[in-house]
Amino acid sequence: MATEEQLIASAKEGSDSAFSELVERYQKRLFRFLLTRCRSQADVEDAIQDTFVNAYRYIGSYNPRWSFSTWLYRIALRNAAKNSQRVEEIDADSSPTPTDPLEACIVASERENLWLTARRLLSTDAYSAMWLRYAEDMSVKDIARSLGKPMSWTKVTLMRSRRRLSTELSGEQEAAASGEAYG
Repeated sequence: MATEEQLIASAKEGSDSAFSELVERYQKRLFRFLLTRCRSQADVEDAIQDTFVNAYRYIGSYNPRWSFSTWLYRIALRNAAKNSQRVEEIDADSSPTPTDPLEACIVASERENLWLTARRLLSTDAYSAMWLRYAEDMSVKDIARSLGKPMSWTKVTLMRSRRRLSTELSGEQEAAASGEAYG
């Protein structure tokens, strides 16, 4: 199996099969990332297609001193912004309370999901930073470059976001525990 560096070098020389292998390696990861920024699955698929078309077109400009994933995510973010298909902030207060017991169960289980909680609480950029750090295992430096933010912003945002999520999730656990004690 070829390394990422070998695939990039071959793609720069015009190898379609090497570029196809890069697409295979990143397609699912980009899909999950863009799903948090686009309104529908169709919009995600369009953004992914645009991302890979642009990456193929400009692979010659890729500088190997930076991580390929950073370069690719940067292109994806630009495509998502260009298409202005951003996800609207979720307003927990405006969502109706489910009356169906099954629906109430689903809503309760969603509250337990860390990423759904993060999406609800954090700004789009803060959520993206958290996703890139913990779901994609990017370095702070690569996250800053991908989002076009200073490293200091990235470090502070990650710290504040972790703190906010921790506070929210511990509050939910306390509420659930007290509900069980009285239920």
